[in-house]
Amino acid sequence: MPLRRTFYFSSFEIRVNWIIATCVVISAVSFANLGFWQLGRAAEKLEAQSILEAELRENAGSIENIPAGHLHRANPEMRNRHVQLQGEYLNDRTVLILAEFFDSQIGYGVVTPLRLTSNGELVLVHRGWTSGILPPDTPPSIRPIDGPVDIGGQIFIPPQDTRVIPSQINPNKWPLRMRSLEIDVISEILGEPIFPFEVRITANQSGTLTRHWPAVNPDVNQNLSYAIQWFTFALIIIFVALLASSNLWALLRGPNRH
Repeated sequence: MPLRRTFYFSSFEIRVNWIIATCVVISAVSFANLGFWQLGRAAEKLEAQSILEAELRENAGSIENIPAGHLHRANPEMRNRHVQLQGEYLNDRTVLILAEFFDSQIGYGVVTPLRLTSNGELVLVHRGWTSGILPPDTPPSIRPIDGPVDIGGQIFIPPQDTRVIPSQINPNKWPLRMRSLEIDVISEILGEPIFPFEVRITANQSGTLTRHWPAVNPDVNQNLSYAIQWFTFALIIIFVALLASSNLWALLRGPNRH
């Protein structure tokens, strides 16, 4: 079989060197396989995180049992950790986080302090999303919960680069309206210490609204970025080889261009 052959498809002409074509295919397939491998790694992380999520949910301990020395952002054990809380909501001290979205609708994030029965400490419980911003002056549906509750939730630690937007707050007008949840500011307004992280309520709990955030946050962005990179390399190799061995560029330029 000859090493070179020319194929014609109407005005399109491609010259195939079988050795070079084989190298191109091998290279493109290799890069594509690397991309699929990265996607597989991302899927494995998601599955592992889901399994861990289920285990943590089943073995959730009381929030009071967390040692004070563990309560810092750098502690990986705190991220997405499940906890149980017993206490009562302070409905009249609810905080509304402005401009949170669900299903393309703008609304509020509803954060209500819960006073723990055991030690009286306050924990900010993010109960989810509610509508109420539009039309203007529409009162939000907060759905207060009275009496003792026993709920489960996840400790949420924001990423290190999260931007906190300071708010102009009227401390005498409740519910407070904030652009970002500023726990230290809320603590100062209430005049007492607060658990240093928000707790995002899990589904089917007393006071749960629309949960508009993911249950887990595995770090798969790097894997997805690498996958896109490898797929891009594969496409570039195919495209460059096609341009070099055909009259595609001339056809794209048109008959009147030189």
